[in-house]
Amino acid sequence: MLWRWLGALALVAMVGAAVSWWSMRHWVPPRETYGVQGVEIGQGDGDIDWTAVKAIGADFAYIDASASAFARDPNVVKNLDGARAAGLQVGAVHRYDPCQPADRQAANFVTVVPRDAKMLPPAVALDDVADKCPVKVSDAAVVSELMTFINQIETHTGKPAILKIGSAFDARYHIARSLDRNLWVEGDRFPPDVGRPWAMWTANHALENNAGDAPLRWVVVQQ
Repeated sequence: MLWRWLGALALVAMVGAAVSWWSMRHWVPPRETYGVQGVEIGQGDGDIDWTAVKAIGADFAYIDASASAFARDPNVVKNLDGARAAGLQVGAVHRYDPCQPADRQAANFVTVVPRDAKMLPPAVALDDVADKCPVKVSDAAVVSELMTFINQIETHTGKPAILKIGSAFDARYHIARSLDRNLWVEGDRFPPDVGRPWAMWTANHALENNAGDAPLRWVVVQQ
């Protein structure tokens, strides 16, 4: 009897986990709470059917455009044009590298991202800390260089940047509370507590869809 009881419990747990997994793969926050919703798209997402993205409810698309001092998404122009043609607002994301000088990273970004007043504010993805840099970079230098980078891309775009902040980066450099910029947080189904209000939230990193080759990163706006 004990083994049957344990087996039944295990089966219930497996079914519950499968239901939870399926539910999360298809879940987006309610429109009643978050009236503006969209996607983040990068090279790993493959070819995107932007009409389908619009059809499933996206109002905007942030496109991963550049990273560090040299890397660029080869699909950035195609994705920007495709999203615009489908009627979505568009913005660009730069993945910041604490090991590289701000000037080089800003030059990479402005080469890829056009100066267009209709674009959404630029987003800076902050994930990596400086522990693995070939040359040691102090915490103070990381913050100083980041501010230089932000100032330069804001001059280019004419809009304040939004900081897409990772938990490890914030824990190390305390950016969320120290820099006066809108925040973009990440956390499946539940947004993290970053100590102050946020503007955007990646609510589902793996939304099932018919718009591309991979699950979508679904993002909502706090209003």
